[in-house]
Amino acid sequence: MKQPSPQARWERRTQTPLLVLALGFAVAYAVPIVLPDASPVVHAACKHAEWVVWAAFAADYLMRLGLAHSKRAFVRTHWLDLAAVVLPMIQPLRLLRVVSTLMLVGRRARMAPQIRLTTYVAGSVVGLLMFGSLAVLSVERDAPDGNIKNLGDALWWSVTTMTTVGYGDHSPTTGLGRLLAVGLMLSGIALLGVVTANIAAWFISRFERDDLVERAQTAAISELAAEVRALRAEVARLGGIPAATGVAAAAEPVGEPGPGAEVCAQAGPVQAGGGFVSAPTP
Repeated sequence: MKQPSPQARWERRTQTPLLVLALGFAVAYAVPIVLPDASPVVHAACKHAEWVVWAAFAADYLMRLGLAHSKRAFVRTHWLDLAAVVLPMIQPLRLLRVVSTLMLVGRRARMAPQIRLTTYVAGSVVGLLMFGSLAVLSVERDAPDGNIKNLGDALWWSVTTMTTVGYGDHSPTTGLGRLLAVGLMLSGIALLGVVTANIAAWFISRFERDDLVERAQTAAISELAAEVRALRAEVARLGGIPAATGVAAAAEPVGEPGPGAEVCAQAGPVQAGGGFVSAPTP
């Protein structure tokens, strides 16, 4: 049995702790936005918690890079992880900590074979709605011409944006808010496409499975019909032997019993067809 690689063992062991850290990051990111009047100590603690989570994901990436057999292939196939770790270090892009956390958690979730596509899509929708609402609220709340002033408005805007409905009653007015809107629209289109493709694939697989069952039943019926025809032919062939024997017996003249009959009478039971027939006693 093939043993898992050190990288696979590390990813399996750290999956649950990183998911817990991601939930902690969500709380630390949401508290200052939902409770802007909280004490400075709370704001500072939340900010430190965000960076701790980012550092944990960065350390996880470096550890997986060190355990990989081919460093170049790992960087080439995990470039999204690298971008999610590097981009939040740039001061103007600190808001990308939200996107980077979603990306890293999503990558680790896809590595787990027990997580199905529907679960991943549902989690992505909930995560994008939550983080999108919080992000746009933090950007648009203090904008002079902004019309997204509370969490309810932000959540309504995120839902209408992700579903590409766009009522227009709430919309971002800042450049960063519009950038978030573009990201949510593209994410919503992608997720809707994944859901549609998943449903279509389920129907196709169901039809293929039913077709295979029907073909198997048709083949079994054909085989059974062939066996019945062969059995009929065998019965017809065997049925001709007694008929021929009876005709030959009827052709013999009726008269005195021959010596063969006397011998048979004295011999007792005579085996015929696998059984014994008793000869009549005179």
